[in-house]
Amino acid sequence: MTDQYVLLSGRDAPFGAILDSQGCNFVLWAPETERVELCLFDAREQEIARIRFRERRGHLWYGYVQGVVSGTLYGYRVYGPNHPDQGLLFDPQKLLLDPYAKALSRALEWNEELYQGDSQYMMPKAIVWDDEFDWQGVVSPRYNDAQTILYEAHVKGFTKLNPDVPEQLRGTYLGLCHPSVIRHLQELGITSLQLMPVASFMSEPRLIQLGLKNYWGYNPICFMAPDPRYAVKHAVTEFKTMVRELHRAGIEVILDVVFNHTAEGGHGGPLLSYKGLDNRNYYCFDNGGFGQDFTRYSNVTGCGNSFNVDHPNALRLVMDSLRYWVTEMHVDGFRFDLAVTLAREGGEFDPYGGFCKAMIQDPVLRNVKLISEPWDIGPFGYRLGQFPTQWRELNDRYRDTIRSFWRGDMGKMAEFATRLLGSRDIFPKSLRVIHSSVNFVCYHDGFTLEDTVSYEQRHNQANSEENRDGHGHNLSKNYGLEGPTRDPRICRLRVQQKRNMLATLLLSQGIPHLLAGDEMGRTQMGNNNAYCQDNRISWVNWQLNEEDEGLLRFVKQMIQVRRSSSAFTELHLGDDLYFGARTHADTVHWYHPDGSELTESDWNAPSAQALVMEIIARESQEHWLVLFNSSAYDIHFRLPEPAEHHTWALAADTAFHDGKRLLLDDLPQLVAVCSARAMKLLRACSSGECDVN
Repeated sequence: MTDQYVLLSGRDAPFGAILDSQGCNFVLWAPETERVELCLFDAREQEIARIRFRERRGHLWYGYVQGVVSGTLYGYRVYGPNHPDQGLLFDPQKLLLDPYAKALSRALEWNEELYQGDSQYMMPKAIVWDDEFDWQGVVSPRYNDAQTILYEAHVKGFTKLNPDVPEQLRGTYLGLCHPSVIRHLQELGITSLQLMPVASFMSEPRLIQLGLKNYWGYNPICFMAPDPRYAVKHAVTEFKTMVRELHRAGIEVILDVVFNHTAEGGHGGPLLSYKGLDNRNYYCFDNGGFGQDFTRYSNVTGCGNSFNVDHPNALRLVMDSLRYWVTEMHVDGFRFDLAVTLAREGGEFDPYGGFCKAMIQDPVLRNVKLISEPWDIGPFGYRLGQFPTQWRELNDRYRDTIRSFWRGDMGKMAEFATRLLGSRDIFPKSLRVIHSSVNFVCYHDGFTLEDTVSYEQRHNQANSEENRDGHGHNLSKNYGLEGPTRDPRICRLRVQQKRNMLATLLLSQGIPHLLAGDEMGRTQMGNNNAYCQDNRISWVNWQLNEEDEGLLRFVKQMIQVRRSSSAFTELHLGDDLYFGARTHADTVHWYHPDGSELTESDWNAPSAQALVMEIIARESQEHWLVLFNSSAYDIHFRLPEPAEHHTWALAADTAFHDGKRLLLDDLPQLVAVCSARAMKLLRACSSGECDVN
């Protein structure tokens, strides 16, 4: 050890590297190791000191090192038995990352040659980081569920091709908060930017061998460290700057977090952090004939291993990480990838097990947005509608129903209506708030909206898996030709169907989720599993044609309709007692195109493809009609009478509305024509209020 660094008596909490004016206290969980060495590095990542910890209390090793300052690089080497059949993998040749690392010196890139023997040249180094930052008094806009409109984007892909962002900022945290990007988000009208994983990650060795990369980032290594790939210089400072500027613009930041597995993979996978420190407790294992088989990692995630949140220390790491992102990085909530894995206790899903209980009681986390992906691939892993009440859940049944109805599938009308009103068959009235469902038509995994109306088969050849990967059941339709076409009839129908699905999404009860670029025709050329495509297949295209510009204008207007109306965001129906008894309950009526109210036989008619939804919101005094026609022919709808001295005004018509100002329809004898595969939105207004645009 150089004279610059002096090991003094330390303290055993909190975990990680905690800096003060004289030095840094280091705490590491490594219960079964026999020796721990702290390695310090200079700015060129050359080792300059190796310090053996002398203090241990139970499962913790710790020490205070005088002379360490902000920016110091470090890693760990641990010594102990190496018996893979017993789950013990200690190897001092492997430099290990601190699970509590707040920043990394560079991105972690797999390199087979550099990993062999001493791995320090492959491994990035953790950075001792000073968390001070000037937030300039900017605070979160804190939208409630009724106000929230989610917009999912990838940090790199969203700005990589944006010509209005300076080239050196494209694909970075700072690029995402560039004024031109913020202006797009504000004009669009979304409230909450949901970022695909930003925590540090590594591409799988298999992908590197194929010449590909893990672009999405769902292969984490350090849960608290923002990935350096998206930084110009300093990831932590630039991430905080991004959050601050988005908050200043009135936009929340939601993080997609991956705690269900790590980049260390299964049996034979590399030692990067957790495996080398406490393999037997950080991961789950399958049972052999006489108990746990430590050569068989449980894999309910499909990613090689399952992180053991059932263990107190792993659970503590997850909770500490979440609190760090909220308290230090100021994020507004989380979307949990494969959340069922986290909620498994003893291998079984338990909505009131340790993880869910910890989330409920935590004084920091119970006040932020929590969104679950309510499934994994393990036994009984599909748990939509079964998370605790403070959670919001991704509703894939909404996606499937909306796609199926609009492509013209028969017998979908009853389920379509159920999805419009918050999927109360999944989230029961009086037990779950009407916003429990996170509604989406497209997500990062699967077809984009453009591809949903352009392809009937996946086209994933670029993924080097012989087009076997990705979902084969896409509920998509190409309307006459697979892929791009200049046929004007097909093009008109495709953009009309995009308007149908987007308008339906924005007029449904629940929290709407938009995929970045769907508002302006983004395509992945038929690839529905572009996780390994760090190129133009995945990046958002900002060169818009006239059709794309029209779709963008339309989406802006539909978002404005939603944000200006309580009828589509927080209906309080008379039989829904979640908010207590209401003297002026809202009402919803359903009509056949001939004007009669729908009966049970109408709902169950196998050929039914047209209906009217009437919403009367009492407190806001709104009265709306939505006409849906997924059939292949025009239909005349007889409309109910509006209130006295009111008329029906046209707010949207997906058959031709491209966001330009609408001329109001004449509605003689209360009859309106809804074109084939189209929908109309009408609002009752008095003669002086008919300007709905």
